[in-house]
Amino acid sequence: MKRIITTFFSLLFLTLCQISYGQDVARVSGSLQAQGNFFFRDSLIGAANTPQYDHQLYGADTWLQLNYAYKGFDVGVRFDVFQNSNLLDPSSSYTAQGIGRWYAKKTINKLGISGGYLYDQIGSGLIFRAFEQRPLLIDNALYGIRLTYDFNEDWIMKVFSGKQKQQFSTYGTIIKGINFEGFIASEKEGQNWTLSPGVGVVAKTLDDDVMRTVVGTINSYNVADSIGAKYNSYAMTAYNTLSAGKFNWYVEAAYKTDENFFNPRAIRTINDTTSSPGKLVLENGTVFYTSMSYADKGFGITLEAKRTQNFSFRTNPFVTLNQGAINFLPPMTRFNTYRLTTRYQAATQELGENAIQADIKYAFSRKFQIGVNGSYITDLDNELLYNEIYTNVTYKYKRKWQITGGVQYQEYNQALYEEKPGKPNVKAITPYADFLYKFSRKKAIRVEGQYMNTKEDFGSWIFGLVEFTMAPHWTFTVSDMYNVSPNPKKEEIPTASNGEKMKIHYPRFDVFYTYKSNRFSISYVKQVEGIVCTGGICRLEPAFSGVKVGVNSTF
Repeated sequence: MKRIITTFFSLLFLTLCQISYGQDVARVSGSLQAQGNFFFRDSLIGAANTPQYDHQLYGADTWLQLNYAYKGFDVGVRFDVFQNSNLLDPSSSYTAQGIGRWYAKKTINKLGISGGYLYDQIGSGLIFRAFEQRPLLIDNALYGIRLTYDFNEDWIMKVFSGKQKQQFSTYGTIIKGINFEGFIASEKEGQNWTLSPGVGVVAKTLDDDVMRTVVGTINSYNVADSIGAKYNSYAMTAYNTLSAGKFNWYVEAAYKTDENFFNPRAIRTINDTTSSPGKLVLENGTVFYTSMSYADKGFGITLEAKRTQNFSFRTNPFVTLNQGAINFLPPMTRFNTYRLTTRYQAATQELGENAIQADIKYAFSRKFQIGVNGSYITDLDNELLYNEIYTNVTYKYKRKWQITGGVQYQEYNQALYEEKPGKPNVKAITPYADFLYKFSRKKAIRVEGQYMNTKEDFGSWIFGLVEFTMAPHWTFTVSDMYNVSPNPKKEEIPTASNGEKMKIHYPRFDVFYTYKSNRFSISYVKQVEGIVCTGGICRLEPAFSGVKVGVNSTF
């Protein structure tokens, strides 16, 4: 690795020297993303009993990316630093640093060559997606080689092979795949339609160490739960996008051959009278996803549906949560932005899920718009997992002010999503309002108000926020989330001296400063335990108390 990085910077230096005497111009770009956390212990809200709160008191996460392009040759390197980080595991501490990514690519006539840590996907990602989500410390880059070939301007083939990144190393499993994509347009006059078909196949081969663990685990089972073990498994997909005027339709279906994966809901027999949930199984899997949309004259509608069964496709069957996933299953819920409307979000269920979603928008004019979104998710036995109805209305008065409001209804299976057996479904109704007023072209104030009414989990909440902006540099926000009616049965809520559950405030103060392509921030945060989601990938995070500082820069 050190030789690779030394070679990269040597080539960069020599090329820059050559450019200074020539006519060709190279391009150097990059970015910096850094965040530091100062942890203030607060046992009342549960911000305690982790290394950061107990003795480390500080943590940081940093990514520095450098890119260089010259005569069609692109190279890049990223330096990652994690110090007492809670991103990998919110209840633990992670410290490491090194080269988190490097890549090199070049196109020679119709052949494209890429090597290093690569990000890519097939179709919507059902069988393969190499990507990163930094807020959750997910970096599933493929460390290997990718070749692309353009048959013509409409058809392309892609092949790749490598291993999946695991922090600063790789998993042992070999991943390889092939993908064909194309574009077909109507050649008849007066017809306005196009097709974008594609097919793909991905194969994985477990490494010997993982296979030995698989076999050992299976051999420890009761005879009734004994299954076979497979080194190789395959996933294949076919997809297409149809565009006809104002109508678009995407459809994709994928199949996975028999493979070993861990099913936490499968029942393992221990003896004649005792059983336990969770065991390795050997089964195939399927997933079907489709999305249709239509837009015309202020009206827009999008309909989505997905069915998933046994589509856990990982580099290691013993890796869980958000690590080691080779593929990506699109979320089927709305991307909410307000604090209370985002409190309960549905993580995609790779083992079994039936989901539908509809989104409807209509603009009566440039001033007045309405929208309705609904999603309904069950498991394969039709047990409700998540249900949401979200409405919003927006009215703009000239360029002076704007008001947005609506109501959200949610039913959320807390026992499944948060792995809390026996907990009842959360039923919540959340009205909200957002008012923006512009004093001038550079100064504006925005006020948010939200109220969540629920008897489950922590109980009911009220949230308020005031944001003042002085463009183009300063933004100040003050907010508070208040447990106005705590659930008396919630053990995590501390009890006051009078025997009643305490009504706790969760304030937050933010200051943002922007100068050109640089953005600096400092925030005091007290945050309740809850689900955090990024791009449909979710996890349960414990409460947080402390100060966050951040720097984001591009150059």
